[in-house]
Amino acid sequence: MGLVLLAHAAAAASAEAVSAAAPAADTAPRIVVLMQLDGAIGPASADYVRRGLALAAKKEARLAVLQLDTPGGLDASMRNIIKDILASPVPVATFVAPSGARAASAGTYILYASHIAAMAPASNLGAATPVAIGMPMPGRPEPKPPPSSEKSSEKGAEPAPDAMNAKRLADASAYIRSLAQLRGRNADWAEQAVRESVSLSAQEALQKKVITLVARDVADLLMQVHGREVSLAHGTVRLATQRAQLLAFDADWRSRLLSVITEPSLALILLMVGIYGLLFEFSNPGFVLPGVVGAICLTLAMFGLQMLPVNYAGLALILLGVAFLIAEAFLPSFGVLGLGGIAAFAIGAVLLIDNDAPGFGVPLWVIAATSAASALFILVVAGMAAKARRRPVTTGISTLVGTTGELVEFSNGEGWAQIQGDYWRVTGAGDLRTGGRVRVSGVQGVVLQVAPEGP
Repeated sequence: MGLVLLAHAAAAASAEAVSAAAPAADTAPRIVVLMQLDGAIGPASADYVRRGLALAAKKEARLAVLQLDTPGGLDASMRNIIKDILASPVPVATFVAPSGARAASAGTYILYASHIAAMAPASNLGAATPVAIGMPMPGRPEPKPPPSSEKSSEKGAEPAPDAMNAKRLADASAYIRSLAQLRGRNADWAEQAVRESVSLSAQEALQKKVITLVARDVADLLMQVHGREVSLAHGTVRLATQRAQLLAFDADWRSRLLSVITEPSLALILLMVGIYGLLFEFSNPGFVLPGVVGAICLTLAMFGLQMLPVNYAGLALILLGVAFLIAEAFLPSFGVLGLGGIAAFAIGAVLLIDNDAPGFGVPLWVIAATSAASALFILVVAGMAAKARRRPVTTGISTLVGTTGELVEFSNGEGWAQIQGDYWRVTGAGDLRTGGRVRVSGVQGVVLQVAPEGP
């Protein structure tokens, strides 16, 4: 009897200890990391999200909120973001906000990959069809997406008009369907968004079970997800976000610099400024500043371009156009090389970025302005260099031809003479004597040829 009572007492004490410990664990600091991703998704966006999730894991945050407003972006950067979300030890909630924001194209994939998918009122998502890589051939229509699996079963499967486009659509469809199945969301609509570029509003997305909830702002989002269970790689966790401390993760100088130099328009401008600076320095040695600025800009441009989907044929055309413009200043081509250089530069700039993703094209006005500036700068600078080369030589030993001096020492056809205040080794024939006046008649290496000074 005493053992039974002792066991009951031990169990009661254990229960009291557990109940006393539970509030202590519940009162632990609750931190939610907030990241804001606006604009096209690129290498800078992927780096920003990776470091934000690393901060959330370090702080042992209860939730990481990714506030999203994007027209889409690069496929490689999108997949890097999704990999980081799937591997995150902290639950991730992607929130399409504020009202009027969108999660188009790549944003739809990120929304499907997140543990919690939320949208603000008057926002939308969808249009997730992968865009074609490169430029279509002239006169060739854009390939149409193949029919969906449902339509194919009704009308019979038709061959895809473009094999690469069919492969791209199949890969994207399988990818977003796998994300939808992982999170238990509407996989059929996800595939439809890829194959037919359809979109949904926030309320429609909630009704079709594409997203988890609709929230007015981040505070409303945290209130609604409190107590929900989400599945992570290491197991299921219950979210505790009520009265949580919101920690905003802002982009630092590294992310801002990466975002700036990976802008295709700026990368093109940096490339041209770098080429111009080095060209000016080589044409006029001694001006240190143009060479330094050109080298820095060219290095930044190369770094930015290597992170972008660059078409190397376009880059080669840009360099060829610059070479033609330089040659125009030295060769009498009557403008043929100049016009060819401008055309090659403009076509190369159009083809430079090998992707039609939103936000990653070079605007036509930038191409036109850069082409005009390239022609003007190179023709002016290279023209000045060509004129300088055609001018008479005003420095060096060859300028001494025709000048006179006095023989200081002379025997056996050679000696030394003082000419224009300097002593030079001389050779000559004829009536040449020490102390006599001579005139320089030629130059052989560093030796002057002299003759007696005549009338």
